[in-house]
Amino acid sequence: MEKRYNTTSVFVAACAGMAFFGVTMLSLGPIMGRIGELGVNATALSPTLTAGIIIGTLLFGPIVDKFGYKGLIILSSVLALGGILGLSSFDTDTLLQASICCLGIGGGVLNGLTNALVSDIYEDDKRGSRLSLLGAFYCIGALLWTLLNYFIADYHTPLYLTSAVMGCFVIFFCFIRFPEAKPAENVSMKKTLGLFKYPALLLFGLVLFFQSGFEGASGDFTVSYLTGTRSLDTAAATLAMTWFTIGMLAGRLLLGSFMKFAKDLGTLFIYLVIALAGVAMLYLMKSAAGVYVAMILIGYGAGATFPVILNYVGGTFRNNSGTAISVAVFIALLGQFTLKRITGVAFNNGNYNMLPAILTAAILIMMCIVPLSVKVGKNTKVK
Repeated sequence: MEKRYNTTSVFVAACAGMAFFGVTMLSLGPIMGRIGELGVNATALSPTLTAGIIIGTLLFGPIVDKFGYKGLIILSSVLALGGILGLSSFDTDTLLQASICCLGIGGGVLNGLTNALVSDIYEDDKRGSRLSLLGAFYCIGALLWTLLNYFIADYHTPLYLTSAVMGCFVIFFCFIRFPEAKPAENVSMKKTLGLFKYPALLLFGLVLFFQSGFEGASGDFTVSYLTGTRSLDTAAATLAMTWFTIGMLAGRLLLGSFMKFAKDLGTLFIYLVIALAGVAMLYLMKSAAGVYVAMILIGYGAGATFPVILNYVGGTFRNNSGTAISVAVFIALLGQFTLKRITGVAFNNGNYNMLPAILTAAILIMMCIVPLSVKVGKNTKVK
């Protein structure tokens, strides 16, 4: 089939969508003060965001395979934009919940859709490095959002600035071509359900299960771990998460260079070893400087798994790439929920040192599963 789109324009669109997802994941932080003023239970909001992301993740795959990318990237961006505008002006619990739900669904679609989009527009020799660069834009979005809210005290201004940028990109999406839908014979409910019979997809999803759980547990509990086991105050402990994001950004920007000489599997193992060294440092180091170095290493090491594994998924399930990535990312979200729950129970019982143990276990399990998943994937013939 003749290519009717400009690859660079489509890649720019995907990177913008991924950056918006980075904002989505951190959107609740700046409005916590306003939430408290309304007397809303803040702990009830995170499940709403998570549920929205799960719904978006499940929806996007079959839709883009059947109807193409353009309509859905515009719709999901408008949903996310509506959610951000809602956060800037909410005055009731109902409007707040609706805004967060829109953000979750829009963000969930953008996360999966952009990965599937980049997987489709590049061949095997470039797909992995482009997915790693795409993943870097998640970090860029999250980091810029954090810095905006750090330097601008009034939470409205960052929300308005982000909304303006998103609005410009929605207009950009309207004027460029995207890859067309998959051939009709490749898209059906039978084909979709048939993906679950392939052990390769389930194994790839299982790797992402532990990777997403690793990221979720470290993201949600590192601050509590540091304030509970070190002499760090909350501000210093919170800064550690910024170093985690910077480390992941660096890891994803350099991932393509590693993949040129170490190939996909070798690169992934190098990164996992770096993450393991970072977790060991986090457990051993007592000073703030040592902790920050540890978080950079953990973030750097965590940067390879999603791009490398989604590269394998997109290459193996080329004819149903959107749906296959949807399944893999959904399994990943289940892992995030599971490991966060396990870590939360441990912390509620005062077992703060369980965090390094859980992170270490997740890395070691991935190291065991990855070679098997790649071997099975290479031997998989998709009908």
